[in-house]
Amino acid sequence: MTTVNDIDIQALADTKSAVQANPLAGQATFSLSGSWNGGCRLDAQTGALTAGGERDATRVARYTLRSDEPVALLGSDTAVSPAEYLLQALAGCYTVTLAAHAASRGIELAGFRLDLEGDVDLRGFLGTDPTVRPGLQQIRVRLHVDAPGTTREQVEELVALVEKHSPIRDTLVNPVEVVTTLA
Repeated sequence: MTTVNDIDIQALADTKSAVQANPLAGQATFSLSGSWNGGCRLDAQTGALTAGGERDATRVARYTLRSDEPVALLGSDTAVSPAEYLLQALAGCYTVTLAAHAASRGIELAGFRLDLEGDVDLRGFLGTDPTVRPGLQQIRVRLHVDAPGTTREQVEELVALVEKHSPIRDTLVNPVEVVTTLA
């Protein structure tokens, strides 16, 4: 097994070929169930993952995620805030995308670090100004990439690939339908 950046190159190539041959193999559905825990607190557990049309229930309640808000934002600061989870989701997706695309190009990473910031204007959340969106106004990502023997231009091309192929970034920059139903 040949690995680059702890990515199995053959598994990556096999996955790409399988998805090209059968697009259904590239379809995945993530799920999560959460319960309010008073105040701004939520306790959630991962649900089944459906990948390639196959349901994998081994992830049901395997991981627990807790959220709250900082005291300054009406919470009790007992857990990560939803906005921080959003930044984590983007950072995690950048990590997967950067490592995989670097590996597929034979670029060995000695390491990388991400610094993320997201701005929110509470007037949107509180409904005090109808012209202000309740969501994050801007997210800034600063990448520190250590790839010995790689030119800055190659790293910039890699970052462009990350911006183009990161599913979470794509979700954030393009409208996505969110369907809410009452059970």
